[in-house]
Parts: sequence; structure tokens; C-alpha cells
Amino acid sequence: MKELSDRIKAFTELGNNFVSFKNRDTNEEHPLETLIRDGVHYNGWFTEDNVRNAIVAIGESLEEDKINRWLEPYRDLLLKDAKQKIIGIVMAGNVPAVGFHDFLCVLMSGNKFLGRMSSDDNKLIPAIAGILIEIEPDFKDYIEFTEDRLQNFDAIIATGSNNTSRYFDYYFGKYPNIIRKNRNGVAVLTGAESEEELQKLGQDIFQYFGLGCRSISKLFVPDGYDFSKLFDALSEYKDITHHHKYSNNYDYYRSIYLLNKVDHFDNGFLMIKEDVAYASPPSVLYFEYYNDLTGLLKRLNEEQESIQCVVGNPEPVQIPFGNAQKPELWDYADGVDTMDFLLRLT
Repeated sequence: MKELSDRIKAFTELGNNFVSFKNRDTNEEHPLETLIRDGVHYNGWFTEDNVRNAIVAIGESLEEDKINRWLEPYRDLLLKDAKQKIIGIVMAGNVPAVGFHDFLCVLMSGNKFLGRMSSDDNKLIPAIAGILIEIEPDFKDYIEFTEDRLQNFDAIIATGSNNTSRYFDYYFGKYPNIIRKNRNGVAVLTGAESEEELQKLGQDIFQYFGLGCRSISKLFVPDGYDFSKLFDALSEYKDITHHHKYSNNYDYYRSIYLLNKVDHFDNGFLMIKEDVAYASPPSVLYFEYYNDLTGLLKRLNEEQESIQCVVGNPEPVQIPFGNAQKPELWDYADGVDTMDFLLRLT
């Protein structure tokens, strides 16, 4: 494999390529443009806007300065002449190209990527790999995809649900591994948020229809919180009901709540229901009241195994409104340092 600087250069160029899809002519012939435009035909949740947003967000994360900042803590390990490992990756398919970061980590660490795609998203990452190989042909011998059970690997990274994680533990437990389970994004509101901030929160709630592990699926609001201000700010997202899968979810859960006389707030395209759970279905947002912000933040820290990210304004909260779906390269899923894991394999 070429030097680290060559890998950085290749992914930087890939990022520049991706950012261009923000304003690219949709009639232009390009394999990735075709997938962006037609993704909804193989996954009904993959609208053109969502796939394009995912690709552009990846591109923006691959700026050279960001890559160098990300890799700085690992420089000594990256420059060691370590034996290459084959890393098996079981990818999720809940949002477009959700497995890209694992793909990046494996290749940037100098290891070989062996990927098994989700049937919900089995085209984007292979297409991205093809573009990367055009940029740097040496990657061709380091990338392989399979539709069969993964085998002949040295370590595994598998992403799935709480249910599938049990199978992953059974099949892959004897190998060095990272096995990810369900996590969700939450937002902490104080009642002092501006309309603009609440509108940005809408991006965190509705982008990818709430299906991402970083999607905001639950709110924590102060006692006596008035939801009318939130509903007013979210009104600009009302067209989401034009999407049939989202609309079907809304109609289904609305019927369930009405039939069972479940208390909830409803603005015609989103229902907000008090619930202790973190994972809510599309078209539903759970919430809990709190009366002590310090105590709440302590609780969220204690329950971090269920939480992917926390959005809000309080000083301890690191992610501002509107940025839940824009993780940086150093924002590792489940808080597990993938690069450190890969670079310390023996």
C-alpha cells in the first residue's frame, strides 16, 4: 500500500468529488449521480435529497485539514510497518452510505476491507469504492465485497440492532471485534430556544425520516414546556407527509394512539408522545419532562449506551441544533475509537 500521505491525498480528492454533488447538474452522466437520483427505486426511504445530503456531508468531512486533525493522535501507529489485516465489515442500511466511516477507517489504517452490505443499501459504498479506485488504483487490491457470510478475516466490525447483535456475538465473538447495537439521538431543550434553533432541530428530527442512529428520536423538556412554539417552528417540514412511507407510518401510529386513547400532541405530520424509551418510530417523537438540568445531564451520561448524540444549547452539550447528521471524522459511532482498535490489532 502507498504511503499515508498518498491515502490522505486520495480521500481528500474523493471528498472534493463528493462536495461537487451539492450543485451538480442532475442530468450529468455519472455513476454516483445516477444512484443519488434513482436510490428511491431500491430503497423507498432513499430520496434524492437524502442521498445527496449524505454524500455531500461525507465530502465536507474529508477536507484535508480535517483528515490531518483526525489522524494526528495516531501518527506513530500509522507510520509503523505493521502487518496488514483483513477487516470484515457488516454494514447497516438505515441511511444512505452509513457504513462509509468504517470503510474509510479500514483503508486509512492500511488494512484490507472485506465488506458485506445491507440489502437496504448495497450500491452506494461499492460505487464510492469504484470512484476511489479511479483516483488511486492501488486501493483495488484492498477492497472486496461479498454477498456471502464473511470468512477469512482477522477482525470484525458489525453494525445492527440489539437483536442482531446477539447473533454477531455468537458468530464473531472469538475474533477481535466492534459490535454496535441500537442507539439514538436526543435533544435537550430549555424553553429559551429561538425559532431558528428550533427550525434547525427540525433537520435533526426529519432528515433521513428519523431512521439514523443520530436522528433525534426523543426530547427532554423542562416541566410545563409549551410545545406550540416547537410546532410553529417545525411547520416548514410539513411536506414530509408527501413521502408515502413516512405518511403510512404517521397514519398507522395516529390510528393506534387514537384507538387506545394514548395522550399525545399532533400537528398533522408529527406526533409527540411522553415515553421513557429512546427509540421512536418515524413520524413519532418521544419526550420526557425534567426539573433539574444538571441531574438530567448526569442521567444522560449514565445512560450513554443507549444514546448516540445529544443536541442542544447547554454548555455540556457539544452538538448544536442542526448538526446531528454532520459528524466529524473523530465522532465515532457508539463512542468506540475505530482507528485505535484497527491500529492496535496484533
